[in-house]
Amino acid sequence: MTSFSDFEFTLLEEGFCARDIVEQKIRESTSSDDKDAFYVADLGDILKKHLRWARALPRVKPFYAVKCNDGLAVVETLAMLGTGFDCASKTEIQLVQSLGVEPSRIIYANPCKQVSQIKYASAHGVQMMTFDSEVELMKVARSHDNAKLVLRIATDDSKAVCRLSVKFGATLKSSRLLLERAKELGLDIIGVSFHVGSGCTDPATYTQAIADARYVFDMGAELGYNMTLLDIGGGFPGSDDSKLKFEEITSVINPALDKYFPVDCGVRIIAEPGRFYAASAYTLAVNIIAKKVNMKEQSGSDDEDDGASDRTLMYYVNDGVYGSFNCILFDHAHVTPIVHKKPKPDEHMYPCSIWGPTCDGLDRIVELCTLPDRQVGDWLLFENMGAYTVAASSTFNGFQKPDIYYVMSRSAWQRMQQIHAQGMPALVEEQSPGNMPGHCGCGSTLELPAKPCATSVST
Repeated sequence: MTSFSDFEFTLLEEGFCARDIVEQKIRESTSSDDKDAFYVADLGDILKKHLRWARALPRVKPFYAVKCNDGLAVVETLAMLGTGFDCASKTEIQLVQSLGVEPSRIIYANPCKQVSQIKYASAHGVQMMTFDSEVELMKVARSHDNAKLVLRIATDDSKAVCRLSVKFGATLKSSRLLLERAKELGLDIIGVSFHVGSGCTDPATYTQAIADARYVFDMGAELGYNMTLLDIGGGFPGSDDSKLKFEEITSVINPALDKYFPVDCGVRIIAEPGRFYAASAYTLAVNIIAKKVNMKEQSGSDDEDDGASDRTLMYYVNDGVYGSFNCILFDHAHVTPIVHKKPKPDEHMYPCSIWGPTCDGLDRIVELCTLPDRQVGDWLLFENMGAYTVAASSTFNGFQKPDIYYVMSRSAWQRMQQIHAQGMPALVEEQSPGNMPGHCGCGSTLELPAKPCATSVST
């Protein structure tokens, strides 16, 4: 094992990957009745995402949205890589600053802040913060000594999975009034921010939002403001199975930035990715704790498969919507189960539903899917479970949160240390994620030693 500040991770040697650790943990559980759900999180996958971001959006500095996954391992990995942080509360600011992150790498990106927390930000050197109303301006004027304010504008997020402009963002018309009021209060407006909504499905939304931001910049210049920051928010997909691919979005953003905010215009550009970094790093393993077989009331004929075609299965597992799968309720997620025991080519498949462990009928993970017949004690896997899962999970009904086992390949660890010491490589395009072992094929036949394939190193 090796470690950062307060957590350990398994250092994987060449030829091993995160999925091998999933297999190992499952094998270790065979001699016990305590087959608790667990995560394996590949911190090297976060590094791969960081390099991918730098290649696709070279002008945009990421400020990780801590709310997406506030796990210490994730936050410290990104701190080591030099990202900024989008914090929405005093607690998130405390977490980030506890790792030694400078206040200049934090934006307090919540347009509706509690007064005591504005004062906390002021006392701890966090200056950049968003606003979208006159009341917020007055709160900041009374409670912060040196705020650098960013005006959040509304966008057309009608094509986003999770809409945000219904709650946050000033219209273009009200933006002028807010800028004038800020001038009267003697406040410093340094830029504009927007968010196209989480799970954006139309990249053209970014183009319009960037154009609107340019309009507000020009409006500010008329009032004597010299704005130097553009925050293009989030909405970036975290896995490659999304309808809209990351590079499809960036291929629209980059020309829009070049058109409205040319390289030599003196404007610093940041963004607030969350799920982009965290989603694909986490795999969740859940155990089948109960099972129900439902037969149709009447069968049309006596089939040779002993009624298999008339059978539907209900699987109950030891994590649910009050735990990791809260993303189904809060984030509109659709999760896909993977059976741990690979089905035989001729194995019959059944219509199934998957349910969580609590006593609430709402606790349904999958309404309908097709799976083979599995037994109590068997495992199901869910990939891409790092975003808006553990961060909002609870222990409702007394069901505990899954343990998380962190891993990273040795090559990824060495690359992270290099970036931490020397900064991002000059020719990012030469840094191929394929050079770093990440998730391996599901059909791995590697024989692992009794203990994790880890090497102890000093940091």
